[in-house]
Amino acid sequence: MKEHVIIKKFPNGITLFLNDQLPFEQILEEIAEKFRQSRQFFRDAKMALALEGRSFTEEEERRIITTIHDNCDIRIICLVGKNEETNKTFVKAIQKVEMQNTDNIGKFYRGTLKSNHRLETDSSIVILGDVYPGSSVTATKDIIILGGLYGEAYAGASGEEGHYIAALEMSPEKLRIGDFRYKSKEKARWHIKPKIQPKIAYIKEQQIVTEPITKELLEIITMTL
Repeated sequence: MKEHVIIKKFPNGITLFLNDQLPFEQILEEIAEKFRQSRQFFRDAKMALALEGRSFTEEEERRIITTIHDNCDIRIICLVGKNEETNKTFVKAIQKVEMQNTDNIGKFYRGTLKSNHRLETDSSIVILGDVYPGSSVTATKDIIILGGLYGEAYAGASGEEGHYIAALEMSPEKLRIGDFRYKSKEKARWHIKPKIQPKIAYIKEQQIVTEPITKELLEIITMTL
C-alpha cells in the first residue's frame, strides 16, 4: 500500500513528502496520524520543515504546522525551501546560538515586532517572527530573524567587529552593523513568503553588503559565534 505521507529527517530538520492526489483535508488527517505515531521519537525537538510533492497556500502551510504541533511535541521553527544545503546550515547556525543560551536571557524572542515596537538585548538574538516597518531590533552581537526583516535592525552595538544580520526575507528600512549604516534603496515589502532564499548582511571592505546565504558563507561567518 502506497504511503501518502512520508517523513524523512535531515540534520536540524524534517521533510514531508506528500501525495499530490489526495484532498488536502485527508492529507491533514494522514499527517496527524503520522506524527501521533512518531511522538515518542521526536519528543520536544526543534526543527525546520520542508514540504515536497505538492504546492500549498500559506494558509495550508499554517494548518500543516498546527496539525504537527497538535499531535507531536516537536516545534517547527521555520519552513525551508529547495536549497537544502543552505537551509540546513542556516538552521544549524540558529541552533548553535540556542545552545549558547545557558542563561536564557534575551537570546530568543517569539513573536512579531509591530510598528513602534523596540527590542534590545546585550547578546545575540533569534527572532521567531517578523520585524514590521516602524519597529526595530538592537543587539550587541548578531541578529537572526526567522521571518521577514521589514523594519530596522542594528547588530554589533557593542562596537565589536564580525557581527551580522540574517533573515529569511531581507527588505529592511534601515540596517546598521557596528559603526556602519546601510539604507535599502527599495521600499520595505512585507508580504510574507517563507520559501525564499535567506539573506545575510555583514561588513565587507568597510561597508555593509547583503548577499544570499550560501552554505560556505554562513559556515565562515558562524565560526565567530
